Amino acid sequence: MLLGILLTVHVIVCVALIAVVLLQRSEGGALGMGGGNTGFMTARGAGDLLTRTTWILGSIFFLLSLTLTILAGQERGSSSVVDRIKVQGIDPSTLNQPSVPQPTAPAVPSDAPAPLTAPTPQVRSPFEGPAQAPAAPSNP
Repeated sequence: MLLGILLTVHVIVCVALIAVVLLQRSEGGALGMGGGNTGFMTARGAGDLLTRTTWILGSIFFLLSLTLTILAGQERGSSSVVDRIKVQGIDPSTLNQPSVPQPTAPAVPSDAPAPLTAPTPQVRSPFEGPAQAPAAPSNP
């Protein structure tokens, strides 16, 4: 119950933090889009308010993230993966035994043609010169 409430507050803080950061005036002039005097929040006081709000929302965001992590860890309990597996019931002498292959059924001859095979590739080195054709067998 508490975890759900904190998660809801966390999402609201995230959305508010995104909105406040996007409302701030760009001071670096990234991609040539520097903040001019035509913006609706140009006063120095508005900049200070947005900066303070960003710091407050950022701090709340990090505290909520830490709290949610701790609560989620406690809710799962202190059990580890080894505790959940039945390690005591395993016999160590059977762990490294080779597996016995399953018997396979004998191949049934069929009327299907033999599978096609690819010709053997011939490697020709560029350093040996032009490849010579193999000599044809001669029949006397």
